[in-house]
Order: sequence, then structure tokens, then C-alpha cells
Amino acid sequence: MIKITFPDGNVKEFEQGITAFQIAESISPRLAADVLCASVDGKIYDLDRPINQDAEIKLHKWEDQEAKSTFWHSSSHLMAEALQTLYPGVKFGIGPSIENGFYYDIDLGDKQLTDADLPKIEQKMIELARTKEKFVRQDVSKAEALQKFSAKDEFYKCELIEALEDGTISFYTNGSFTDLCRGPHLRDTSMIKAVKLTSIAGAYWRGDEHNKMLTRIYGITFPKKSMLDEYLVMLEEAKKRDHRKIGKEMELFTFSQKVGMGLPLWLPKGAELRLRLENFLRKVQKEYGYVQVITPHIGNKDLYVTSGHWAKYGKDSFRPITTPQEGEEYLLKPMNCPHHCEIYKSKPRSYKDLPVRLAEFGTVYRYEQSGELHGLTRVRSFTQDDAHLFCRPDQIKEEFCKVIDIVLYIFRTLKFDKFTAQVSLRHKTDHSKYIGSEENWAKAEAAIIEASAEKGLPTVVEYDEAAFYGPKLDFMVKDALGRSWQLGTIQVDYNLPERFELEYIGADDKKHRPVMIHRAPFGSLERFVAVLLEHTAGKLPLWLASDQAMILPISEKYNDFAEKVCKMLNNCEIRAAIDDRNETIGKKIRENEIKRIPFLLIVGEKEAADGTVSVRKQGGENLGTMSIEEFTAYISKEIEEELK
Repeated sequence: MIKITFPDGNVKEFEQGITAFQIAESISPRLAADVLCASVDGKIYDLDRPINQDAEIKLHKWEDQEAKSTFWHSSSHLMAEALQTLYPGVKFGIGPSIENGFYYDIDLGDKQLTDADLPKIEQKMIELARTKEKFVRQDVSKAEALQKFSAKDEFYKCELIEALEDGTISFYTNGSFTDLCRGPHLRDTSMIKAVKLTSIAGAYWRGDEHNKMLTRIYGITFPKKSMLDEYLVMLEEAKKRDHRKIGKEMELFTFSQKVGMGLPLWLPKGAELRLRLENFLRKVQKEYGYVQVITPHIGNKDLYVTSGHWAKYGKDSFRPITTPQEGEEYLLKPMNCPHHCEIYKSKPRSYKDLPVRLAEFGTVYRYEQSGELHGLTRVRSFTQDDAHLFCRPDQIKEEFCKVIDIVLYIFRTLKFDKFTAQVSLRHKTDHSKYIGSEENWAKAEAAIIEASAEKGLPTVVEYDEAAFYGPKLDFMVKDALGRSWQLGTIQVDYNLPERFELEYIGADDKKHRPVMIHRAPFGSLERFVAVLLEHTAGKLPLWLASDQAMILPISEKYNDFAEKVCKMLNNCEIRAAIDDRNETIGKKIRENEIKRIPFLLIVGEKEAADGTVSVRKQGGENLGTMSIEEFTAYISKEIEEELK
């Protein structure tokens, strides 16, 4: 017999070799019908995989991300089987699940797929799913695996197998398709009821531009057709909210191939938006005792060797910059934290000086693969609202709680009402990729868990999601369409102070090591602006909008009055501009609506005579006629309410 512990702490005994599906059946047939996979001691298992030892178990239904991931991974195998049936001789790369759906990288030789081919593949997938094919796992030796795929000339799979350790390799078979795969998968294909293949793209094998370009097919599936219908509606709304489209319409940012891929250019209105966000956070940080610093955009390579970033992230950085000095190399700054460590170290510190809170809007550079670049959400140059706090061990929880307060204030002000705080810890057992002592990791993890509990945050714990130098608290925000984004992050770090030999003199007159807290409430300004644009559909809070009011004279006869109104509003610190183009008032209204101007002020003969404006709110609501003073008071009150 083995003991199975459930999430509520309840413990039951079962016969050795029982499966998660049988455990679900023992609880209720309805549960067994809904469960898609299970976590066994933190590792995702197929429902039919035997459990042979005492274990903690959690059963995952569709609502859980683990279940969706299993569902979509199984769907990628179903798509591969359909492709194998329709296009004999196709070669397969990798086919993982992703945040929303799945993809498979394939090599069709000389054949080119187009969007017109996707419905045929979808139809074949549904046809195969209805046959209720089981996903059968088989553990194999490395020699068997190589023999299997060599015989089929599956050279991409053979290359993957060569990098695997013997004794860790498994196959999964559904119908006529067998794949190299760790799993897990659904019990069978019958739960896949609705299929939509969304796009075709090119992807270099293993992300290396020197390798062959493969065809990547993206798709998504659901256990009910109604879910797919809802998703497609959401997808259409997401297209309307795409920050790249909105950014162009609002003239916020652009990209240039001559400047370089993934290097955003902020246009005047976008630069103003960024500065307003920066000034907003600077004001909050000042109240919490932060001081601003500025560091160079490059650093000596040795700086990042010391910090450990070169060993961990060197391959994702731009290549080192060599100088005329032999052996001297610099890097475009991939992180701000090593620079801040050196600032801390620039003079002796006493325990009375701590905490030291260094803040910087620091631009950093990462060489993201070209195929992974996406608008402002995935770029090669981005500015972090970075800060590093150096404190005594007894100050950790208090400082961590204060950072949480800043994050919550930002979310509240910008109407990010739905979020989860993800406590990101090390892998439960494999600590090989993390630096630092067990003792320091235990203290850091405890501080994050205690601070989150004290603040009453809605939290989830994720193992193997920590930074290599310390655990962290990641804020996962849901936007207006229910999509999840990681924005703010807070990290406790005992390791960089060790690596940089940071010290302070304690009350005992001895040298002590400070603890470092990394934090970035926005994450990066680029990503934050992108998420904010999609969350609000470009209808930014009034205090952030580039032009808060656009004055529309009905004809050029009223341009002088429009100038007078604009000057009065600007003098009251209301950002106003004039659209005095020789166009119809209807066209001016339509085009300024597209630019998401919060208020349109229409002026004509009556308004000029009375010294008033006719006020139209973004979206078409008519607020009637107001005096300049009334409009100024109205807009000021709106801004005050937003910033409460």
C-alpha cells in the first residue's frame, strides 16, 4: 500500500501502482470525467501512469494551466498525425504547448503550406480525434530511440536524442504517429472536440539562423465547440486591441529596419507617455526613500562574469565589444544590478545607513531571436524601472512589504484589478542551476512567503520558476480580455552581495553582508505600455493621455477663438491641441476618435460668441456646452479621481 496526500492535507491509502485516473474515479465519476492530468510530487503525470510510492497529488481540470498545457500538447501530436497522414514523408522538429495553444515545427521538403491548407488539416484532426486513439507511453533506451528514428530518416529527432541521457527517454504513440516526448498527455484523443489552426510561420531549427528554416503551424483546441467560438470572438477583439496597431494610430512608437530589429523608436507622443509614467513612479519612489542613479549603457565583461550573468545569459547577450586594448571586452548592459552593486560598494556603509534604495530607469539590451520579437512585448532594447535595495537581514520583510505597497498602488491607479502574485521558488529537488547556499535560499523563500501572507495577496506557488540567484514574487495581471501578463517582479537575493563582496559595519563593529532586493513594478516600460494599450484599447487614463483635449473649429473663421481656448487650457496644465485642418467637422471627429483623444471640444459661431465649448467625450458621449472654467474644473476633477 502507498499513502496519497491530497491538497487539503487529507491522506488516503491505495494499492501500489494505482493511477491518478483511478484515484479520481474513487472520489467521483464526474471528477474522473473532467480530470486531464495530475501533479504527483510536483511533476505532471499522465492519468494512466502508475504511482508506485507515497506521494502528494493534485488533480488538474481544464481550469488549471497544467491541464490546458497537457490538452494542447496532446493536440500538437494529433496535428502531427494528421500531417503525417496528409503529407507522407514529412519530417518533425518539436511540437510543444504554449500559453494559448500549441505549434509544431515541420519540414515538408519542397512543399509550401499556405493558409488555404489549414482547413483540410483541421478536418483530418477532428476525424482522427473521433476514433478515440489512446496516448500510449513507452520508456525506451537511447539506442532504441536512435534506431527507431534513424530508420525513418527523422534526423531532427535523432539530433534531439543525441543530447539526452540514456534512461530518460520515452515515446508516445497515438494512432499511427509515434513521437519522442516526455509527456504528459491526455488518456485519448476523444476529448479534443474543436480545432482551429491559427497561422503558419517560419522558424529556424533550434532557433539558430544558421540552421534550416522549418514551417511552424500554430493552433488551438478545446473540449467544447462553444469554447472555441468564444475564443475566436476574443481573438477578433485582441486584433482590435493589438498595441502595434494602436501605437501606430496614436503615433506613439515605430520600428525601423535601418535602426535594427527589436529596437523601438519612441515618437514625441510616446516619449511624453513614457516620461509621465516615469515621473509618476519617481514621485512614489521618493515618498518611499529611493534615490535616483544613472549608469552607463555598457560595462566591462568582467562585471557580468563576477555577477554570474555572463555564464547564465551570455548566449542571449549581444556579442562582446572589443577595444584597442588587448584582451579588453565590454558588453551592452544586459542587467542593471551589477552596476548598482558597484555604486553601493563605492563608499563604506554602516548598519545605520541601511536600507540603501537605488533606483534607475535603466536601458538594457538582450539579443532575442528575430522570430521571437513582437512589437513592444519582446524587444532587444528595453528600459526597466529598476531598483535595488540593500538592507540588513532584519529589514527584509519590511522592505519587501513596502515594495508590494508600491506595486499595488500602481495597479490600483491604472485599473489592473485582477492579478495573482506568483511565488516563484527553486525546483523542489534539483538545485543544480541555482547559485548560493541552501541556508540563504531557505531564508529568502521564507521572507517572500511571509510578506505575501502579511499583505493578504492572492498567491500561487510555482516551483522551478525562481531566478538563478534567488526566489521572486511575480505579479501576473489579467487584462480586459482575461489574458495573463507578467508585469511587476520583486526578488530577494543573498548571492550578488556575496559575489561582489558587499559589506556594512554592524552595531558590533564587525563586517556583515547586506541582503539585496531587486524590484521593477512596471517590469519594463516597453512591455508595460504594450499591456496598458491592449488593456485599455488605447483609451488611456486621462492623466496619461498625450492630448487630453482636441479643439475642433467648425471652419477656419473660428481658428482664432480655438487658439484662445487652447492657450487658456494649456495655462491650466491641460494638454490641449487644435485640429485646424480644412476638413469637415465629421471627418475631424472620426479621425480624432481613432487617436483616442479623451475630449473633443467643438467650437463654432455660438461657442465663439458665448466663450464656451461643445464637449464630446471619447466614444461619442455628448456632455453639452461648458464654459472654459467649467471644462477645466471637470477635467481636473476627473484626473484627481484617477490618481486617488
